[in-house]
Amino acid sequence: MSSTNLLSVEAARKAFGGLVAVNDVDFTVKQSELIGLIGPNGSGKTTMMNLISGALQLTSGAIRLDGEVISGMPAHQIARRGVARTFQLVRILPSLSAVENVIAGAVFGHVRAWGDDAYREAEILLDRVGLGGRGNAPTGSMTYIDQKRLELARALASNPRLLLLDEWLAGLNPSELRIGIELIRDLREDGRTIIMVEHVMDAIRSLCDRCVVMSSGVKIADGSVHDVLSQPEVVTAYLGAEDA
Repeated sequence: MSSTNLLSVEAARKAFGGLVAVNDVDFTVKQSELIGLIGPNGSGKTTMMNLISGALQLTSGAIRLDGEVISGMPAHQIARRGVARTFQLVRILPSLSAVENVIAGAVFGHVRAWGDDAYREAEILLDRVGLGGRGNAPTGSMTYIDQKRLELARALASNPRLLLLDEWLAGLNPSELRIGIELIRDLREDGRTIIMVEHVMDAIRSLCDRCVVMSSGVKIADGSVHDVLSQPEVVTAYLGAEDA
């Protein structure tokens, strides 16, 4: 793992009227690091992912990618600088086939490919996520897990510098979960820099280098997985004071 910070989140704040969803949050992500962004429901995790990817704009603060301020840029410009993501609620292009969905990621993302090169890369990525031989399948006929695999392949098609996974493992049965964890582990071993929002603690423990914990919009912990998950404040945030 590199010691260089690829992403810096600096006093990030997002307010929706009187509701502060993200409250002056700071953290960094090093090159090739896999970070777990965790916390109870409603803690601001997905809002943070939206701020990094440009789906939402900061109220104040700054977000830097490799030293360049990306906060304030529209989402497509941030994508072209190397940030790709999956969504908590799967977003595919339903009028396109599976391979066409992945090609869209290759054409519009960070490292762009065209024509036969894009098609070959899309076929390779479909095979990698477990959809080999299904490039011509209509996406509307796919199961939920297969649509999630497709969305991941599309995110990878641009060869992103930073990959954001928003509860990608949610809703998987035990065998699918094992496959999903191994797939993310393979991406990590490729040297990918990843932030994953996840509630599956087995995945957090087995995959992540570090955890950032949010609660009610505030960062309450940042450190190694073992240390963070044993902190009383984190246990209380998940379980409540009575059970902690």
